[in-house]
Amino acid sequence: MEELVTALKVLLANQTFMYYKTHSYHWNIEGIEFSQYHDFFGELYTDIYASTDPTAENIRKLDAYAPISLTELYNYKTVDENETLVVLLRDMLATLIMDNDKVIASLNRVFALGTRENKQGLCDFIANRLDTHEKHGWMLRSSAKNIG
Repeated sequence: MEELVTALKVLLANQTFMYYKTHSYHWNIEGIEFSQYHDFFGELYTDIYASTDPTAENIRKLDAYAPISLTELYNYKTVDENETLVVLLRDMLATLIMDNDKVIASLNRVFALGTRENKQGLCDFIANRLDTHEKHGWMLRSSAKNIG
């Protein structure tokens, strides 16, 4: 069960860091596509943020404690941080595609461990999140096509 708890903490950290990065892109997008991508990033970060509370609650359901600090979350994440301001749309999209893939990998890990531990409710939540992040991936990849 400890392995499942750790996998959930990695997922929560990845969700949190992808949420924040997406929100910062929402704030900082510029150019002719501003309105479209400001809205798109807003929808994306809203969905990701909404998934963090249920993820933390699933950690608690396993009688473990959710991370209590950004430092603790930072130590679990596999999503990279931006070290500098990203201003080009193509870079924003490429980064979010990579981050989304890492969230999907985290979700798949939790799903496999949850299945092994016979946690059907958790697996149901994770399966829905997988479907959502696969859709996010499709939308991000489609948006990134033909951008110079």
